[in-house]
Amino acid sequence: MDAVEGNFLVMQFRFNKKSSSIIAGWVLHVFFAFSTSVGVATEVTGEIVDTSTGRLTAARLYIQDNAGNWFFPESTDAKGSAIPYKKQRPNSPSVEMHTTVSAHPFRVQLPPGNYVFTVERGKEYFTSTNRVTIKGDRQKIRLLVQRWIDMSKQGWYSGDTHLHRSGEEMANVLLAEDINVGFPLHYWVTKAFEPPVGGDKSVGEKYGPNAVYVDRTHVFYPRNTEYEIFSVGGKPHTLGAVFVLNHKSVLSQGVPPVTPIAELARREGALLELDKHNWEWSMAIVPVMGVDLFELSNNHIWRTEFAFGGWGVRGGDYMGMPPKGQALTERQWIDYGFRNYYALLNCGFRMRPTGGTANGVHPVPAGFGRVYVQVRGEFSYEAWLRGLDAGRSFVTTGPMLFVEVNRKSPGHIFSAEGLEPIQAAVTGKVASEFPVSKVELVLNGDVVPVPLPATRKLANGSYETEFRASLRVDNSSWLAVRCFEPRGRRERFAHTGPFHFNVFGKPLRPKRAEVEFLIKRVQDEIDRSRTVVPSEALKEYEFALEVYRRIAATAR
Repeated sequence: MDAVEGNFLVMQFRFNKKSSSIIAGWVLHVFFAFSTSVGVATEVTGEIVDTSTGRLTAARLYIQDNAGNWFFPESTDAKGSAIPYKKQRPNSPSVEMHTTVSAHPFRVQLPPGNYVFTVERGKEYFTSTNRVTIKGDRQKIRLLVQRWIDMSKQGWYSGDTHLHRSGEEMANVLLAEDINVGFPLHYWVTKAFEPPVGGDKSVGEKYGPNAVYVDRTHVFYPRNTEYEIFSVGGKPHTLGAVFVLNHKSVLSQGVPPVTPIAELARREGALLELDKHNWEWSMAIVPVMGVDLFELSNNHIWRTEFAFGGWGVRGGDYMGMPPKGQALTERQWIDYGFRNYYALLNCGFRMRPTGGTANGVHPVPAGFGRVYVQVRGEFSYEAWLRGLDAGRSFVTTGPMLFVEVNRKSPGHIFSAEGLEPIQAAVTGKVASEFPVSKVELVLNGDVVPVPLPATRKLANGSYETEFRASLRVDNSSWLAVRCFEPRGRRERFAHTGPFHFNVFGKPLRPKRAEVEFLIKRVQDEIDRSRTVVPSEALKEYEFALEVYRRIAATAR
């Protein structure tokens, strides 16, 4: 039916008193159809208000109609900002369509109809879902978001160490997602030997090696580099990715080899981060570069549907992963990361966990997976970075996980010089939007379930679960805690940084299956790269292989 036919039908029905209900339905239907067909829309202005303060707040906003169409507002204030984000994986339901809006009113043109306005702000606010009927020439709406926890009041501040956003966008994104510390990777190279300063995906930055404060507790450091190598000598040959965070000079050297980059990072106080463990070179560069950080919540973990069923490099058989040729589920991908991380910890590589999203590239909000760092004293970028490096942290996609062992925070190193074992008293609490299903201790990679008391629902609608456990630590070991929060058919998780125990004369020993997996990873990389990468890079791989072989001699 076109608009003219619709008008004619309205005129015919107007005089039929016996069909008043039919008339009303047809008039409404035809009006909406006519309005949409000729482009008539309602100007909707809105505000997002934090219920705890009564003030406007920055947030992430989704607007969708009943047909599944997305709409993107703009700011009404000259000082405000509204940045649309439109990402979808090809041939998949993995979609991220939102706008990050500043703490100012917004407006959007919407055809009459029914809409869902969804507001989220990082991890410390409940999701606000609002069903709105749009009609008339102008309409105002007020969207409320409720904070369920304030982490900064407890000395914890969040970060995303893997962002692909311009410096001009960072203030908007950090505030909308309530990320305290962000690391945009402004230098990004995907070709071997090419310097990042002229990298094929580098955008450069105008800020220099200085932290840029958006406000007192939101800051970004602009000089960070990603080496993500997909080709060598102009031919496809994936190596992998490593980040250099917080460096001072603009890096002018390509990879491989990687040792010069590691040496420069150390001189400049930078941290090295392993992006994804399943890259081909990843297990080799850990001992070669002395990588600091393991991205435990990485850029394949999204708010939308999981889309990376492919393996990259397969997990070891001991991990209980599906066979070759079978796609991974989201939970299997998470478990693969956990088990790979545990293998490295058992080999003595005290990597600290972190969280990054690759927001700007993938269909995921910034900070969906993030790391919380305990800051002692007043917040500053430098204090936060020290806490991250010390391992006083937990990674989360949802729940907040507070754990102490013998009243010490994650990252603490306990030492026993005598013959007596260390008694580890674990105390903890999980705060979450939904009840957690389980809390687990992880001792040297072995999972120990923790009996949970009844979860309490707090007055603000969130949940709290306290737990206690006691362990006797006889040998040098590490201990972490993790928890899971069901969200329908999916789960959110949190995972602490490890506590370490040094017991004199009783060294940490890896499991044989773990170190054999790491040896195979490096040997496979040597075999596939022997005629591709330069001799200096092969020597690095061979060094890594020798390191793992020496560790294997101590395996249990």
